[in-house]
Amino acid sequence: MTNDDQPFNPRSIEERYLSIKERVWRAAQAHGREPASVKLVAVTKTFSEREILPVLRQGHRYFGENRVQEAMHKWPRLREQFPAIELHLIGPLQSNKAREAVAFFDCIETLDRPKLAAALAAEMQRQGRAPKLLIQVNTGLEPQKAGVTPADAGTFLAQCQREFGLTVSGLMCIPPVDDDPLPHFETLAALRDRLALAELSMGMSADFEIAIGAGATMVRVGTAIFGGR
Repeated sequence: MTNDDQPFNPRSIEERYLSIKERVWRAAQAHGREPASVKLVAVTKTFSEREILPVLRQGHRYFGENRVQEAMHKWPRLREQFPAIELHLIGPLQSNKAREAVAFFDCIETLDRPKLAAALAAEMQRQGRAPKLLIQVNTGLEPQKAGVTPADAGTFLAQCQREFGLTVSGLMCIPPVDDDPLPHFETLAALRDRLALAELSMGMSADFEIAIGAGATMVRVGTAIFGGR
């Protein structure tokens, strides 16, 4: 059964979105931060256009997708109606999809290897586009998960800058699902500070308030807004 087959209640999506927006605001204030310093990225992977529209109509403009092809299928029509959308790629990116990713996304959060850096640099130069780039860090050292190790992040950042001429804005992580996320968030925040970067993308539906307390500038929330997949 697809999401389009599920009972559809746009009001419940609006209410969940407004609740999450309020929780982001309160979490920032609770930690002495300016709420506007935290960007809520609504994660819309697998969700249909009609499920996204209630959030767009509330004025939200930051969205995340996991797959290039899925995003390219459903977002062009939405962008015609809402041209100020900022679209983030938050899933793994194959080097052979660099052309589409550079053309379509405003932020690519999953830069994690030299081959991809080279492909993105070539496409950015060819297209004259410069999406924001974040390096994905595998804070849990999980062999099945993408991302550079914390120990290698500085070397990879320098390579991106010097060899490929890329501007990297920050770091992103996805902690192991069964771990306490806070140590991972603190590791990423300390690494971001050491590397003198601006952005910190961390925290999802179950732990975004913890991430905000640890310094996240972007939180990626899907299920808590749109419901189960």
